[in-house]
Amino acid sequence: MMVNLVKRLFLSVAIGAAAMLLHGCNGLFSSVYDTPDTAIASEYGFVTAATDNTPGKIYVDATDYSRWVYLNFSDMSIDTLGIDDPEPKEWDIALHRYDAKTNGGAVKEEGSAEYVEDVWTTNTIVTDMSTMMDGYLTYAESYYNKVLSSWLDVDKSTMPPVYTLSGKKYFVALADGREVELRLINFMDDSGVKGYLTIEYQYRK
Repeated sequence: MMVNLVKRLFLSVAIGAAAMLLHGCNGLFSSVYDTPDTAIASEYGFVTAATDNTPGKIYVDATDYSRWVYLNFSDMSIDTLGIDDPEPKEWDIALHRYDAKTNGGAVKEEGSAEYVEDVWTTNTIVTDMSTMMDGYLTYAESYYNKVLSSWLDVDKSTMPPVYTLSGKKYFVALADGREVELRLINFMDDSGVKGYLTIEYQYRK
């Protein structure tokens, strides 16, 4: 009877130790696996504010092809609206997937001296990808800034497409005279779903 009691006690201790080790592995080896840490809550919008010395961070859900995400730097707010909905009263930059446009502004790329304004396009803003296998896509008419939109190159000549971040800074001269520096640092969430944009921003003096 004493032997059985000792065995049960040993088994309980062993199970407890194994559980502790397994729990510890989740933190110790969490970067090795692709499974996202569900304890980290997603927060969209202006996640951190820029200071004089440190860039701020914006996290945007741009996964929906049928919507624009409007950024307002005056009050650090975002609005997500349908592709055909009226624009918000106040906004500075809008994002559609990786496409970008400004509200009467202009953009220059790091290393360039030329600011480029938006252009009107009828064959750039894809709103429906479901017909791609049928040989055509559905587009929306909209303004579009080709310089800011070059922060991510999507090479569709291969399948799956190849995504390449430019890594460059983009200087946006806003219509009200302010200037903001942007850099796209990621286009996926923690689980690898594309269309989630992480943007660093800094005000220019």
